Amino acid sequence: MATNTTTFSVRMDRELKNQCETLYNKLGMNLTTAINVFLRQSLRSGGFPFEVKLEQPNKETIAAMLEAEQIARDPSVKRYSDVEEALRELKK
Repeated sequence: MATNTTTFSVRMDRELKNQCETLYNKLGMNLTTAINVFLRQSLRSGGFPFEVKLEQPNKETIAAMLEAEQIARDPSVKRYSDVEEALRELKK
């Protein structure tokens, strides 16, 4: 019986491939089957079968980042040449 299949090639990090093969083998499938599951779920979902987004920091993190930028620009703030110097200052 003839099958209606095709082959495609994907370049990926070797360690990523090895880790995924190990994971999917534990789930009872090979990497090809896992990729087919992903693609079928993509069709059912009309896109990625999971949320894909850029991580957006919350308000508290944004406020901390802005504060850090202000401190970095403030010439009156004490500067340290390395971590050890800062730790010595903290121990005083």
